[in-house]
Amino acid sequence: MYDPKDHLKRLVETHAPSGYEAPVAELLREEWADLVDDFDSDRLGSLIGIKRGAAPAGNARKIMLAAHMDEIGLMVREIEDGFIYVHRISGIDPRVMPAQPVLVHGERALPGVVATMPPHMLTAQERNQFKPIDALVVDVGLPPDEVERLVRIGDLVTVEGPMIDLKGRKVASKAMDDRCCVAVMTVCLELLRNMNHSWDVMAVATVQEEVGLRGATTAANHIEPDCAIALDVGFAAQPGVSTAMKLGGGPLMGIGANFHPKMVKRLQEVADYYDIKWQADIIPARAGYDSWAIQVSRGGVPSALLGIPLRNMHSPVETLDLKDIERCGRLLAHFISALDKSFVDYLSLMPEQDRGGP
Repeated sequence: MYDPKDHLKRLVETHAPSGYEAPVAELLREEWADLVDDFDSDRLGSLIGIKRGAAPAGNARKIMLAAHMDEIGLMVREIEDGFIYVHRISGIDPRVMPAQPVLVHGERALPGVVATMPPHMLTAQERNQFKPIDALVVDVGLPPDEVERLVRIGDLVTVEGPMIDLKGRKVASKAMDDRCCVAVMTVCLELLRNMNHSWDVMAVATVQEEVGLRGATTAANHIEPDCAIALDVGFAAQPGVSTAMKLGGGPLMGIGANFHPKMVKRLQEVADYYDIKWQADIIPARAGYDSWAIQVSRGGVPSALLGIPLRNMHSPVETLDLKDIERCGRLLAHFISALDKSFVDYLSLMPEQDRGGP
């Protein structure tokens, strides 16, 4: 029996920062083998799982689901006296990195730690400052000549550690952003095995979102979907973060200029019909998600955004509630099963026509 928690654990404990996502793609080829009819990919490396609908071949409409599989990470920039200095590949926060266990992906994987200066040797001013990325040092515990032999400039460095079980079905780990939404697509595909749907489902694990929405851009141009739903994480309430969105409150639903109002309305209707809790995520201008790249691809794609509320974003302990993953996957599956050939025409109507206005 498919276990979403075990699946998520395998996803987040895989090491694959932006531009180096192949290990996650390989894992998904195994995990999705019984859930999809075929695989495809674009030339940038996004993995596309294709689940055929019931419509005759060549006549099926296509819905694209997109969740990025890259994670934030580091890259070796300098080696000095056996200590490793790093560049940031994407959104690493230097405040949370000191004393973190890491993995240096050299000639072989080397466990290491981000070294910290003993507080006894800091000035009063230094105790109140955070070190910038360029000042972070990784110690793998080997003699300098061994480090020089095993590690090269440009090798990857990623946070190391297991997924942590918290209370109330909550879990914490690195790379929840956005592997938890890859897990949402898996939940959806699993449910669709026992549901009728006429549209083809293109489940895309996109690459390089953290460095510029690149995989979503190329994948959308490759697939040419009739509509799309991007999946990503959003900020949940926590100390210092004032928002109404909470862990366990259900999936987030993007509302704003990047999201087609008819897509949003239908998602809300489906969620309410099946009594699936959801939370409004108000994004009035451009959204920094794959949905933006998909929406403006080719001649434009009617798009929506669903998300998972997350605490401690861009840290080694990104925290979520497993119930939100399951609810989001269920909402997606019911939305897809309700799609028919008239939905594309429905999307083309102006909003005031749908409301009965002039």
